[in-house]
Amino acid sequence: MLAAVRGDSADQAVFARAAALVRSHGIDSDANLGILLHQPPADADADVLQRLRYMYESAAWVLLESAIADLPTDLRWLFESGAVTMEQLAAIHQGLGVTSAADLVAAVSDHAIRDLPGLNASVEDAIASALPNLRRPVPRIPLGRAVTLAGPILKQLRSTPGVIWASPGGSLRRGEDTVGDIEIVAASANPADAITGLLGLPDVRHLHRSDRRLYLLLERVQVGVRLPDPANAGATLLQATGSNAHLAALRAHANTTNWRLTMDGLRSLDGALRPSATEEEIYSALDLPFIPAEIRNGDEEIQAAKSGALPTLLSRADIHGDLHMHTDFSDGRDTVEAMVQKCRGLGYEYIAITDHSPHSAASRNLSIESIARQAEEIARLREQHPDLVILHGCEVDILSDGRLDFPDRILERLDIVLASLHERAGQSADHLLRRYAAAMKHPLVTLITHPSNRQVPHKPGYDLDYDALFEMAVATRTVLEIDGSPAHLDLDGALSRRAIAAGALVAVDSDCHRAELLEMQMELGVTTARRGWVEPRHVVNTWPIDEMRAMIAAKRKG
Repeated sequence: MLAAVRGDSADQAVFARAAALVRSHGIDSDANLGILLHQPPADADADVLQRLRYMYESAAWVLLESAIADLPTDLRWLFESGAVTMEQLAAIHQGLGVTSAADLVAAVSDHAIRDLPGLNASVEDAIASALPNLRRPVPRIPLGRAVTLAGPILKQLRSTPGVIWASPGGSLRRGEDTVGDIEIVAASANPADAITGLLGLPDVRHLHRSDRRLYLLLERVQVGVRLPDPANAGATLLQATGSNAHLAALRAHANTTNWRLTMDGLRSLDGALRPSATEEEIYSALDLPFIPAEIRNGDEEIQAAKSGALPTLLSRADIHGDLHMHTDFSDGRDTVEAMVQKCRGLGYEYIAITDHSPHSAASRNLSIESIARQAEEIARLREQHPDLVILHGCEVDILSDGRLDFPDRILERLDIVLASLHERAGQSADHLLRRYAAAMKHPLVTLITHPSNRQVPHKPGYDLDYDALFEMAVATRTVLEIDGSPAHLDLDGALSRRAIAAGALVAVDSDCHRAELLEMQMELGVTTARRGWVEPRHVVNTWPIDEMRAMIAAKRKG
């Protein structure tokens, strides 16, 4: 439809006017197009009518609608918002290389649109007004699915000669629970080779291509790839990562120095561009330490960076063990042995096998008999793998009256007990808090899993007094979990930050039900913790096994 944006060579102006005429008359069939051509609007010029008549006679009018659908998603939504005409959209794209909402935000912030030929401040203001609602009706992508979709693209780019590095951008890189779009930045001096490689991937459809930008459709999700020149790729990654609030705060800080932060990167006061190969170079030029992507929210990170108070965030390398996973003894897919083998490959010092208790809503659960058989299986694997400490545990449900789902005589045989509030049972927030309090006071309970029990993106968490929950965790020496399951990501970043501020200890776990996902879900847990400004010192499974055992024993002694 919009040849300039799609990279085609058709008559752009005529095509754009034809598209506008079709959209303005709500044409959605050959019959409606025929009526329009029989009684054309008085202001329709001959070139447009000739183009539409050809499309009608050749039954090709649907190509117009198809081309609109093939635009990069944000540009299509901008056009459909009514903020711009086709010609204006083409001019913005051609003049500024804009293809995404992040590009549009940067262009509006720089007042770059009003200076383009045929455009003015009123068009820029209309775009600015449309941007806050541009994505509102569009479902966001759960973080776990976004990571999975981006994986093959990143793998292909990182294996392509000439690609120096490749990184996700946007809300995916920031680790938000759900992702607005999938944007990838790859520094490359030879973008054509990278594009050729990506177009050769299976099940990928090409939507838009230019010299250094590619938009693909993968499993009905748009994936944007930017391929900047390595000399200024850091500026591209910074802009693509956001958030808008962080970039606005960073621009405000830059204005207090001898620099201006623009959509192209750092510029001196006389307008000269300072190429930045990495984001670190930009922060350094602004006299700031590097700010991790997960905390670029525009709240306190700039001030913390200026005052030297940025946290040393948790990393995957800090994790010594995974304390929450499931096997085929309950609703896991794989055997205990398969989980053990995978965890050995991940370099863990220890793991905990923690299947579900009898009253869990899982498809299968432990019984008193099967928990004994599982103990025998774990004992056998301990002999085979002395380099990995295998803790026998259980994720035991907190019942509606606050009791635990196994009797103490069973739980005390276990190395570690995790307690979960899976079922609200129609109870008030105060009642739920009392159930949590009863579990936390139990000397055998080491850890509370996914405390809000939210289901991303379908169900919000419990409406608890979380500050009271965190106080109880501190008072009872009970650990709270940051769960890496894509369905939980719980505690989320905001609650994790409040928990550690209250003095609570946390564990970052995978809650994994399949061996092949153990690493990815731990990474998601770490990312979620980082969004909460969590440091290694806050996380119990950064400790060696002796300290872990000592903590468990100390609570059991009361």
